[in-house]
Amino acid sequence: QVQLVESGGGLVQPGGSLRLSCAASGSIGNTYFMGWYRQAPGNERELVAEITSRGTTMYADSVRGRFTISIDSAKNTVYLQMNSLKPEDTDVYYCRVKSTLLMAWGQGTQVTVSA
Repeated sequence: QVQLVESGGGLVQPGGSLRLSCAASGSIGNTYFMGWYRQAPGNERELVAEITSRGTTMYADSVRGRFTISIDSAKNTVYLQMNSLKPEDTDVYYCRVKSTLLMAWGQGTQVTVSA
C-alpha cells in the first residue's frame, strides 16, 4: 500500500508564502498523476494543481500564476509552492496520487492565511 505524508502547512499573513510537500512511500508505478486538492468545511474538494509523471502541469484558475507544483520523481515527492497567498486560500490541502495501480490520499494539512 502507498502512504502519503504531507507537511508544510501553517499560518501565514496575506501576501506570504508556504511550501507544501507530499512524500509517497511504496511503489506508485511509472505513469501517474500527483496533485493537490483543497477543501473547506461544507464544500466539495477541489483541484488546486496537478503534475504528471512526464512533468505536465495544470492549475486551477484561482491559483495560476501564484502557485507552482513540482515533483522529485526519484523521491516520489510532490511540492506546492504557494506565493502571494490570500485569505481565500485558507483550506485543508490534500495530496493525491493516481496511477494505473492505485489511488491514495494524504491526511490533509491546514493552510490558514490571516493577518
